[in-house]
Amino acid sequence: MSSQIQVVSTTKAPGAIGPYSQAIIANGFVYASGQIPVIPETGSIVSEDVKEQTKQVLKNLENVLEAANSSLSQVVKTTVFIKDMNDFSSVNEVYGECFGSSRPARACVEVSRLPKDVKVEIDAVALVKSAQ
Repeated sequence: MSSQIQVVSTTKAPGAIGPYSQAIIANGFVYASGQIPVIPETGSIVSEDVKEQTKQVLKNLENVLEAANSSLSQVVKTTVFIKDMNDFSSVNEVYGECFGSSRPARACVEVSRLPKDVKVEIDAVALVKSAQ
């Protein structure tokens, strides 16, 4: 296996707001940093609604994965960070619609605060698609 590391960057997802990459490809996997519900074109939060925030987070994550030659169907593990566990069912509903029958392993934790005071953040590990 190759031990080379490749940095992934796309304008179709929010840029990193710190010293990290949107994603890293290593040994056939893409490690996507946590995505928050920022609209890439404007830099603003999509809305205060947790379902809308979750949709934007997953859209941003999908765009990062596509830039890494992967997709949501290639995801093997996610971590969902939510500000309020009372939002679990709402987040879960959108998450389930997005992943469909492709159900990666997952952890979900309530946290006291997220960047930009959003309600949800999701990171992922996915397989990189093989070259055809």
